Amino acid sequence: MKNKIVFFDFDGVIADSFDAALAVNKMIHPLITEEAYRKRFEGNINESTDEETVKKKIDEDVDFFREYAPLLMQCSIFPGMKDVVSTAAQKHTLVIISSSTTDIIKKFLELNHIDHYFTEVMGNDVHKSKIVKIGMALSKYNAIAADCVFVTDTVGDIKEARHMEVPTIAVTWGYQLKAAIENGAPTRIVENPQELMSALV
Repeated sequence: MKNKIVFFDFDGVIADSFDAALAVNKMIHPLITEEAYRKRFEGNINESTDEETVKKKIDEDVDFFREYAPLLMQCSIFPGMKDVVSTAAQKHTLVIISSSTTDIIKKFLELNHIDHYFTEVMGNDVHKSKIVKIGMALSKYNAIAADCVFVTDTVGDIKEARHMEVPTIAVTWGYQLKAAIENGAPTRIVENPQELMSALV
């Protein structure tokens, strides 16, 4: 498989950050459940809301990324993903497209010594729509969508990549469970980093 660009989601694909993100969301929405939080990723997380949650008390004074950043730095990379990234970078251009902010992603990558494998990081501060960010990258690198691939863990990303006609590889170790991922109908599903590596080489 030869790709012009491999787009990587960050949270849930590279960073094992679900518990940290859920903890911060509980500061904002004290009664949100794990199930409800996972379901929010069936669309763009910036636009997704849970009706029952929004009816309940919301602490609007909590800045998600301010609280999330120090927790993220305590998170680990999923075992095997360093090898996936280093191997993929030998053949492909790697770009992170994420709903986290660019600065904290870069700090995490530097902390874990994998920042040099990524040509670019496009976080929430670049644009909140991954459709727009994919389009920006395709244009910048003069890439054909069908020759690229988006590695993600959420149905929302699958939908946005599909909108741009970019094939998707969905991983089952992230923010959404396998059953939800299957409903999103990605191009391929992988269940461990070794399988992902084989899909990218």
